[in-house]
Amino acid sequence: MDEAFVRQLLIRVRDGTISADDAVLRLRRLPFADLGFARVDHHRSLRQGLAEVVYGPGKTPDQCASIVGELLVQPGGPVLLTRASSDQADVVLAANPGGQRFDATLVWRPASPRTERVVLAAAGTADLPVAGECEVVLAAHGLSPQRLNDVGVAGLHRILAEVEALAAADAVVVVAGMEGALASVVGGLTSAPVVAVPTSVGYGSSLEGITSLLAMLSSCAAGVTVVGVDNGFGAACAVLRLLGSRERRPAEPVSSPASNE
Repeated sequence: MDEAFVRQLLIRVRDGTISADDAVLRLRRLPFADLGFARVDHHRSLRQGLAEVVYGPGKTPDQCASIVGELLVQPGGPVLLTRASSDQADVVLAANPGGQRFDATLVWRPASPRTERVVLAAAGTADLPVAGECEVVLAAHGLSPQRLNDVGVAGLHRILAEVEALAAADAVVVVAGMEGALASVVGGLTSAPVVAVPTSVGYGSSLEGITSLLAMLSSCAAGVTVVGVDNGFGAACAVLRLLGSRERRPAEPVSSPASNE
């Protein structure tokens, strides 16, 4: 249940097109529904601007299907199941028709297109699965990121050829393993918010992503935001929060406090 739905519900009560009792019935599942094994958070989109997303690992296929079904009961924005196994995907799609499968991410009710420009840069081909997870989550929320694939610093000219795209972006996601240097390079080429995703790609001293994580956290490009290793989903959510905060900004400037005389 998102903000738009609640606003329309209140308007309909005010206009008399539905009764207050009917509105209460529709709000009965707010703020959560208790399924016994899970308490499904219908209130999250009102608090955060992003609905609850179902994380597949550790859940049975039937549990995933029940949680997705409960989220779909309420009108609102996208419903996602991430990192689903093949068994989970088959059961959940059978129980909840209308979903689309993108590798390990399933999406129902994708949002309408948005106009913000997001660039998604992957350092190497081995980083594409993490970048792909990020792209699907962004697309489910209406964004169409411009992909820059295989633009790592081992061939610096490849990312320098995309300077105009970086300069025009409203937000940039950088996905990189090895030593994670691409995040610093991109952070120095654009004024847009940069969200960096370290990946577990790399040789022995990359320590399954710890090296790129620490390098990104220590970036000399000020203001680069870093999420956890292989967390393409988290990077997408960070971008959505950044761009969403622009939409919720007051239309009129807040007046300054009166000065003491």
